[in-house]
Order: sequence, then C-alpha cells, then structure tokens
Amino acid sequence: MSIPAAESAASQVPPIEPPAEASPSGYALWAVLRRDPQRPDDLDGREVPGAVDELDGIVNIVEAEGVTVRGFYDVSGMRADADLMVWIHGPQMETLQWAFREIRRARLIRALIPSWSAAGVHRDAEFNRSHVPGFLRGEEPRDWLCVYPFVRSYEWYLLPPEERGRMLAQHGRQGAAFRSVVANTVSSFGLGDYEWILPLESNELVDLVDMMRDLRNTDARRHVREEVPFYTGRRITTAELVEVLQ
Repeated sequence: MSIPAAESAASQVPPIEPPAEASPSGYALWAVLRRDPQRPDDLDGREVPGAVDELDGIVNIVEAEGVTVRGFYDVSGMRADADLMVWIHGPQMETLQWAFREIRRARLIRALIPSWSAAGVHRDAEFNRSHVPGFLRGEEPRDWLCVYPFVRSYEWYLLPPEERGRMLAQHGRQGAAFRSVVANTVSSFGLGDYEWILPLESNELVDLVDMMRDLRNTDARRHVREEVPFYTGRRITTAELVEVLQ
C-alpha cells in the first residue's frame, strides 16, 4: 500500500546530479634564451651526437618526474634577443624550476643567456570559464608557437560585469573563427609581472598572424595595458638545435 505523504515528499527531492568533471590543473613555464657573443659555441662535429644524446637523456629524466617538455622552438631571427624557446609544463611549479635547471645544464644549452621567462597556471579564463588550455586537454603540439604576456587596464576590473562580458563575448567569437589555432591561456597573477600568458599554437604561421590582427578589431582592445614581448618560433627536434645555435 502506498503512502501519499511519502510519495509527495519523494517527488519533491531534487534529482542527484553527477559530479562535475574536474578541470585539469597544471603549471607551465616558458623560457627564451639567446647565444652569448662572448662565448661562441665551440662544439666539435665529433661531439654533436653525444651532446644531442645528453639533452635527450635529460628530457627523459625530467619527464619521468612528471614534467612534460612540450617543445624546443627556433625563435632565431624573429627578434634580436632570442634564439631558442623552451616550453615545459607539469603539476608542480617547483618541479618545473628543477627541470629547467637540468635543461640549462645540458652541453647544447649551458652557454646561452636567458632573455625572458614567464610562468602560468590553469585557472578560470576571463573570456570563457570553461576554457581548458590545449596542452592540458590532450592537444598535440603544433608546428608554430606564439607566446606573449597580457595585462588589463586598471579600469577593466572595475567595469560592470555585464559590460566586461559583452566585450569578452565579442572577443571570443572572433577568436573562435580561427579553428586551426590552439589557445593555451593561463593565469600569471603573482607569478611575475603579468596577469595572463597567452601561448597560441598552429601548424600555419600565417594563421597566427591573421588571428592576432583580427583580434585588434574588438572593444576589449581599449582595456589593454601591456601585451609585449612577443616570441614566436617553430618547434624543432633536439638534433636541430645544433644548427640553430651555431
């Protein structure tokens, strides 16, 4: 026999919703290095295989500790202060710091001078709270990488949320049109001089150029305080480093 009161109460109990899938987390570090004219590389041709093997071994060591080396990038010629960019990521910042020190000690890299570096961590992105950086959602590295920092205007965070939302929605729609570009936006508040780090990847360099130009035509551009320097380069193998750094 059914009990009406119990049935009524049961019908008012909200259904149990499955737990939301946890957003992946992780830190990332980018470092740009340049050749030292006072210390030209004197690597002998017979030493090249050993030097490449050494760097490959270091990559294997740091990846065994949970660090991912997403890539080495040839940024030579794009700017006067850059020859090589390194991108690593992992669950702990201190492990990334250790991994970068290990990479810096490699025979191929130890004579280089640091030009610029930045770190970030995945938090909610202001333009889309559901955004997950490509490197954390399993996207394979693309051939080209463009990295730059970003700082909003002082007024931006004091604007009404509706106004910010409108501008961000416009910005997001224009960016979404470039489907070949992988966005990897991470938060950098307190980790350096910037608020956000924006690494963009694509197999076609011109797609990065076109996207950056098109995004200038948005209202959110009125609230940019800083977005330099830009570092752009092609992803290369450890063996290709030898020619790039000679």
